[in-house]
Amino acid sequence: MLRYQSVLAPGVHIAFTSTAEGNLAFHVPDDRDAVLLRRRDLERGLGLGEQRFSYMDQIHSATVLDVDGPPQESAIPTGDALVSADAAHPLAVMVADCVPVVLVGTSTQGPVTAVAHAGRRGLLDGILTATFNRMRAAGADGVEAWIGPAICGSCYEVPAAMAAEAEALRPGIGSTTSQGTAGLDLPRAAASELRALGVAVTESGACTLEDDTYYSYRRDPRTGRLAGLVWQATGRDVHAEAGARA
Repeated sequence: MLRYQSVLAPGVHIAFTSTAEGNLAFHVPDDRDAVLLRRRDLERGLGLGEQRFSYMDQIHSATVLDVDGPPQESAIPTGDALVSADAAHPLAVMVADCVPVVLVGTSTQGPVTAVAHAGRRGLLDGILTATFNRMRAAGADGVEAWIGPAICGSCYEVPAAMAAEAEALRPGIGSTTSQGTAGLDLPRAAASELRALGVAVTESGACTLEDDTYYSYRRDPRTGRLAGLVWQATGRDVHAEAGARA
């Protein structure tokens, strides 16, 4: 597990899970009860107690949703970004090659947190700028972001026509793969867009296809999903304790 701590809001913690934490998604071939147990083990291991992460039904859109209460299993929100205006609610985004982005901002009222699922379509349609704008609307001034494990530009091969279309919409997203074919560099494009917005960006640099400690849909279409997580510590500092487990 990759672990980070916000500089702007030191009580806010960020993590990206690996295969060691197991699949955290319901929509892949897996036992639902086993997934629930993994989620609860993760939450308790990170010191959340009875708090739970809010997950999304992700659809490769530019839809940003506000989270103002605990998650309800009967009403999973549909969209590709979540924002907690007061950082009171733990948030999660799931991927297996797409780019997981975690954002933290500060306002006069305290931290603002967000997660975004930035796949090819979402990036082209502006999911990251939409998430940033929603954070600003919630009062966030300074914003920092973490880009988690995702397929890199040397591995993400796409048809030449698709690469050309993407490059026309978002210059700089195109790449050449290690095989010399047309590709897209989603993590680089995400970092570039965020930095242009004035966001301080930390990149994990991990490629999900190259590193089998992460799930990759390109490697195995029946694979699980890793999670990008953000939560605010309460009561006691759990960073060192959770880091020891990572």
